[in-house]
Amino acid sequence: MGPADEFEQEARRRGFRRIAGVDEAGRGPLAGPVVAAAVILPVHVGLAGIDDSKQLSEDERERLYHVILERAVGVGIGSADAGEIDRLNILEATRLAMARAIGNVTPSPDYVLTDAVSIPAVRVPMRPLIKGDALSLSIAAASIIAKVTRDRMMAVFHEMFPQYNFLSHKGYGTPEHLRMLARFGPCALHRRTFAPVRAAVDATRAEKCGIPDPAVSRN
Repeated sequence: MGPADEFEQEARRRGFRRIAGVDEAGRGPLAGPVVAAAVILPVHVGLAGIDDSKQLSEDERERLYHVILERAVGVGIGSADAGEIDRLNILEATRLAMARAIGNVTPSPDYVLTDAVSIPAVRVPMRPLIKGDALSLSIAAASIIAKVTRDRMMAVFHEMFPQYNFLSHKGYGTPEHLRMLARFGPCALHRRTFAPVRAAVDATRAEKCGIPDPAVSRN
């Protein structure tokens, strides 16, 4: 049983007409932006196969991405980059990306459903739903748009910084990414407040200052 439009229908019964589902991709990675999407779907839209983006293959996400763009009433994208994540923290940066996504939707929504996150900066009625991407059709659609958009951004960043192989891991802390981070140090896309990146920064600084690695010194 996948996501349905129960919460959207409930909002319509209360008089709302432009209900946007909002979700994000990229809260966990060590590098790259957090990307949010806001999607307004028409009433009783048929979207077979829609689910939380994490439950879908890359090919399925790509297929559904085009279907959603074709059938949606409105779609907005917003992001917050690594510098904003470091300055604000990842939760506040996520809220910023979501607010930007909502601001980029035409027509403007009069009601918002989110995947658990409240967005104080958005001044329209809102309902955060725990595991909303598994419950709400519009939130699930937003999760797919956000994920595909972010993956495409990381593919572009891969061309700029090929040494990290962002195309493969999309900035997540995989063993390969951690090896490359230790070898090359962080680039402009890395989130320096995240512990593995901070450790790489400290190691690079220590190496430049000629400070021996404690692990090596004990041997």
